[in-house]
Amino acid sequence: MTANTWRSKPIAQDVGYPDQEALRHVLEKLETLPGLVTPVEIERLRSQLATVAEGQAFLLQCGDCAELFSYCNPNQIEAKVKITLLMSLIIIYGARLPVVRVGRFAGQYAKPRSKPTEVVELPDGSKKEVLSFRGDNVNGLGVDERTPDPRRLLMAYFHAAATLNYVRGCLSSGMADLHAPHSWNFQHVQDKELQQQYARIMDAITDALDFMKTVGADPSGPNQVLNTVDYFSSHEGLMLEYEQALTHDTPQGTYDLSAHTVWIGDRTRQLDGAHVEFFKQIRNPVGVKVGPSMSPTELVAMLDALNPSLEKGRVTLISRYGAGKIADLLPAHIQAVQSSRHTGTVVWCCDPMHGNTIASPSNPKVKTRMFSDVVAELTKAMEIHASMNSRLGGVHLELTGDDGVTECIGGSMELSDEDLARRYLTHCDPRLNYEQSLDIAFIISQVLRSQRLGTNEGAHLVQALSQP
Repeated sequence: MTANTWRSKPIAQDVGYPDQEALRHVLEKLETLPGLVTPVEIERLRSQLATVAEGQAFLLQCGDCAELFSYCNPNQIEAKVKITLLMSLIIIYGARLPVVRVGRFAGQYAKPRSKPTEVVELPDGSKKEVLSFRGDNVNGLGVDERTPDPRRLLMAYFHAAATLNYVRGCLSSGMADLHAPHSWNFQHVQDKELQQQYARIMDAITDALDFMKTVGADPSGPNQVLNTVDYFSSHEGLMLEYEQALTHDTPQGTYDLSAHTVWIGDRTRQLDGAHVEFFKQIRNPVGVKVGPSMSPTELVAMLDALNPSLEKGRVTLISRYGAGKIADLLPAHIQAVQSSRHTGTVVWCCDPMHGNTIASPSNPKVKTRMFSDVVAELTKAMEIHASMNSRLGGVHLELTGDDGVTECIGGSMELSDEDLARRYLTHCDPRLNYEQSLDIAFIISQVLRSQRLGTNEGAHLVQALSQP
């Protein structure tokens, strides 16, 4: 990339590599490799996010909190794709809108940390202070793997490439074919009422497709629009050296080819910082986490910096307040945007996960989330936007399609604090499991359906799943 102005700015969450020469060799190698995505794909996402900003589509952005290289295997990749497709079908049913699918995958290998070091317990019971685990593309979880290793950036590239290749193969092989909705495996859902709701939706989709065939409007025609879908990649643009190495200048503009879209986290959104400066230079659509510490004035200044030409869908505002704070903070942020020149250009997206992390009541060392808090923040966001003539255009979730995960408390499975020990697998923040993810999809679907039809039919489901 010709513009390197970000290098002169303060870099938050920077990684101190002991071997700078090794880092230089790795970055030079990355610069010679093909992009992980293409400018054409990025432009397609830009166009689709513009329709989200106009209220003509809904954004579903979801995936792991922090990817590990070990997640790059067929079973776990397929599980992510399938849960995303299932959720999108459910949302389409209620909203009657297309769903823009964006995964937190193929690059979500780095995580910010509040402290540079942490104290870990050794097998002999003693404790040792070590560098914090910053994600697989920086260092390892093992006590003896905490030194930042630039070779991990190359490993990140190749694991991301393998993941994207397999996803594209799955989608081109018919995984997203809506003509066979009953082929989806729904055995993991234990709640009978939820199974019945899903079955009714699948029946409705099948009936609609059969009707279209009968009247000669077969959607599986030359374009095969219902046989495959777009599934875009995203991650937090935390490691600027990595992002820079995969950024390419083209006649159309400068693209970060590490992902279709990247976002700025709550810890790196300084207006005079390196991350904002880098994000200003790229044509990718970008996200910004908006939390309790961001003032309405700062929010508008951020939009001025990232979207001076007022392109619709260029910026996705990912709000994350916490269930107890959203009512006090979101209205002022909405009002600030509505009163600015950016009104009608942004995509408002609710992240109901990050502001609701708590310690397990039985084990303070274990992080969890109450499903009822996630539902409360999400539904409150939808309610506030609707009441202010605004629009919640999407949701941003940390979830997993892996079987039997127990990291969040509640949901239709009624997981308890005691259940966390059964299959708590995350190395970072707790994720919604398969069924809890579908619960969220049904809630979104029902609320959007109620808003569209002017009814209150979604209230029962929301109330049932809001119980702590």
